[in-house]
Amino acid sequence: MPDGSRLGIDWGKARIGVASCAARTSFAFPVTTVKAGRDELEDLARVIAETQPEVVYVGLPLDLRGDFGPAARFVVGKARALAQRVPGVEIRLIDERMSTASAARGLGSVGRNTRSQRAIIDQAAAVEILQRALDLEARTGSVAGELLDGIEDE
Repeated sequence: MPDGSRLGIDWGKARIGVASCAARTSFAFPVTTVKAGRDELEDLARVIAETQPEVVYVGLPLDLRGDFGPAARFVVGKARALAQRVPGVEIRLIDERMSTASAARGLGSVGRNTRSQRAIIDQAAAVEILQRALDLEARTGSVAGELLDGIEDE
């Protein structure tokens, strides 16, 4: 199981939420929102260089049946591009079904206007993705998710 820090990424087409946890802890917290587009890989590589995570968990948006759809293929492609940009960093995919909806509900329950807080929702979704991975690590005693190299573009 990883001892070092970990990152969680919620990869969207407009924004990319990023969350982290410190080494030897199991508490995820928001870090930043990266604007999707031309500089996204450079911006994410900079965050990775600053935080030096042992593992990066990228949320995999499977459909409600657990199948690959266009969104999952999009994220796998982006995760592969990130892996090429940051060689030597372990990148794993973790099921993120409903993470953004859950994050929006959570923010709404504490009085946050989710429509005007989209960047915060992306960070909250990344926190949820990372926290799922951390909780799974704690339950199983092993690294969560699937290695990017083991995923076939279905």
